[in-house]
Amino acid sequence: MQKLSLLFTKDGLQYRISKNRKVLEEHEFFVNEETPENYVPLKLDEILSQKQFSEINVISALNHFTMMAEGFSHHDLGMDLIGFNADVDKENEELMLAVNKKFGVQFYYTFPKDNYGKIKDLQKKTTFNFSGEKFLGSITTKNQKEIHINLYHHQCEFFALDKKKVILYNNLDVSSEVDFLYFIMFTLSKIGFGTAETQFFVYGETTRNETFISELRKFVKNLKIVFDNIPNKNFILS
Repeated sequence: MQKLSLLFTKDGLQYRISKNRKVLEEHEFFVNEETPENYVPLKLDEILSQKQFSEINVISALNHFTMMAEGFSHHDLGMDLIGFNADVDKENEELMLAVNKKFGVQFYYTFPKDNYGKIKDLQKKTTFNFSGEKFLGSITTKNQKEIHINLYHHQCEFFALDKKKVILYNNLDVSSEVDFLYFIMFTLSKIGFGTAETQFFVYGETTRNETFISELRKFVKNLKIVFDNIPNKNFILS
């Protein structure tokens, strides 16, 4: 049986076709000045109509989210809570929930209703998840202060952990080294993490973001690249 995995980011869509854990096909599509309007929905239509698969795994890295302690059950407040971080269009966004029991947190996030409907209408076995939950589930921690950074195309998400406890998660657009460094260093100062005592771990599109990483190395002492998303190895899609 073939499985289709979809990853939605702020300006793109990536997909993978796999069978018995073997990657058969993997491609990515990003919006730029030359792409037509509604580029991502159009590409989604092509993928859903042309590919043969029996199972779908959908991961959203769209930055409409909020993180809460596991067990928070007032789901009717999910949209309002997300609204404190981002502008939410309740008519066109579907409210979703992802729970990470390992670290005792849960994420409310939204997903475009049009895309949600297209996928559900196929009536295939389908799972939805938030990239933050998937990323957190892949992290191995020690009893120390840690920053885990996952780099995308013009996007970044990261967790701050202290003694295996999640202190902070964020996900934002980054298009320059200045944005990236300000984001990381400002956050460190706010949560009281010193650059010398904190361990940094970087994942994702590290080759494409070599300049970001080299700039970060100028300010932090301990930085390790865990792995790069080389072709057919995007860990978020696994």
